Order: sequence, then C-alpha cells, then structure tokens
Amino acid sequence: MKYLIVGLGNIGPEYELTRHNIGFLTLDRLADKQGCHWSSERLAFKSEFKYKGRAIHLIKPTTYMNLSGKSMSYWMKSLQIPKENVLVIVDDVAIPFGKTRMKTKGSSAGHNGLKNIEELTGGQNYPRLRMGIGDDFPKGRQVDFVLGKFTEPEFAELPLQMDKAIEMILSFCTIGIERTMNQFND
Repeated sequence: MKYLIVGLGNIGPEYELTRHNIGFLTLDRLADKQGCHWSSERLAFKSEFKYKGRAIHLIKPTTYMNLSGKSMSYWMKSLQIPKENVLVIVDDVAIPFGKTRMKTKGSSAGHNGLKNIEELTGGQNYPRLRMGIGDDFPKGRQVDFVLGKFTEPEFAELPLQMDKAIEMILSFCTIGIERTMNQFND
C-alpha cells in the first residue's frame, strides 16, 4: 500500500515559520522522527519511508501555496496513488489554534491552496488534515495573519499539535480515515 502525504506551505525563508506553513513544518517534523531526508524533485521537496508495511511518500510542493494542486496531481499520477490514499495537511483559520481535525472531503473555505487542488484533481473528495491556527486577526487582515509568524506562546505549543497530527497521519495510513477521525478528531 502506498500513501501520499501533502503538506501545504510556501517555499522560501520569509515563509518558513508562518502559520500558512504548518503543513510544511509538520512534515519536516515527521521526516525527522522517521530519520528520512528531503530531496528536491519535480514540483516538490520529497521524502519517503516505510511504516508497518506501507510506503509513505511525503511532498512539500515548491509551486507556492496557490498552485499546490499542480504538484499534488503530478505526484499522484507519477506514484500511481489513488485519491483516497492522499492526505493534505493544511492550516485552517476556522479551527482554534492547537486543534486538529481530519475530514474525508469538504470545501476549500476560501483557502487558495485547496481551491487549486480541487481544480486540478477533480473536486472536493480528498482527505485532509485541518490544523487550527485560530482567527485572532482584525477584519480584512487575514492574509497578514496567515502569513505572519506564530506568537511565542503558540510556538511553544506547536510541537504538541504537530505530534498529534503525525499520530493522525500514521493512523490514516494504517487503520484508515474513519477510524482515525473517530479516535482523534476534537
């Protein structure tokens, strides 16, 4: 069994520790824990490891957030991984910071990375792991908030949220999405 885990974010040092890059940060932490390394491949930084008999492929698209679907679509085809075995890790302002929820499908909710994935992979039917970044921003300042860096208290709590997300990713790859949602969603 093969799985593709897609962490959403933007490349470049100016974006590295921003809320919008929580998908990249989570996959970096997972790769570190698994002892695997990143290589620069077509449209993405890529890594892979074996876990309980599964081949788990990680990608961080190098297309920038708004074109994430281009990278995801390419790697799904290249690795021949069906959409139900793909999990997208994404920041979500509608969920409080520190909370994490997995869903089988859903709308983009205005998230440009998810909009592009929908356009290029044929709709909203793909699993996603929504990582809460909160919505502590004044009206009209959402872009500044998501492209802003985590506060010190958030940064201190971030490893706990990422570790829970990693547990959920590995669970998704071994016991499936329904059982993972029942066990972990909060």
